[in-house]
Amino acid sequence: MRGFYIGRYQPFHDGHRHMVEEIAADVDELVLGIGSAGDSHTTRNPFTAGERVMMVTKAVAELDATTYVVPIEDLDRNSVWVSHVQSMTPRFDVAYSNNPLVVRLFEEAGVEVRQSPMFRRDVLEGTELRERMIRGRDWEDLVPDAVVDVIREVDGVERIRRIAETDSLGEEPSDE
Repeated sequence: MRGFYIGRYQPFHDGHRHMVEEIAADVDELVLGIGSAGDSHTTRNPFTAGERVMMVTKAVAELDATTYVVPIEDLDRNSVWVSHVQSMTPRFDVAYSNNPLVVRLFEEAGVEVRQSPMFRRDVLEGTELRERMIRGRDWEDLVPDAVVDVIREVDGVERIRRIAETDSLGEEPSDE
């Protein structure tokens, strides 16, 4: 059986890793969708799809399940979103999500959806991790080591700090 789990993974953290481990125990193969693949270089989505593919691929490499990491660009028409996802991924039998909209869209399309309890959601949340990076607080212990390596490789902390400075002024970067 093949499962599907989508996230923005901005960045991929230990909560995502925990969900993937739980799902991998249920399925033989797992498709991991990189949501909002076209978005990057903002405080909400600082990492590119390629950087997130690297994070996820490296973070799940030792799992005992075959995984496929697939970037999926946003589609601003919820009524056809599931067919869009299905057109971009290998066929899957069951979708995993805790996002109410994602659950609803898959159910309306006739796809079985399974939910799992969140893991340490108080700190394992992308907004919290990005905020920690911006403020120079500890974040490395909340993501797999492979993700720390990717973020360092792409100088991701400096990127998000620069973007946050620009965003905090409420204006576009100047050409100066």
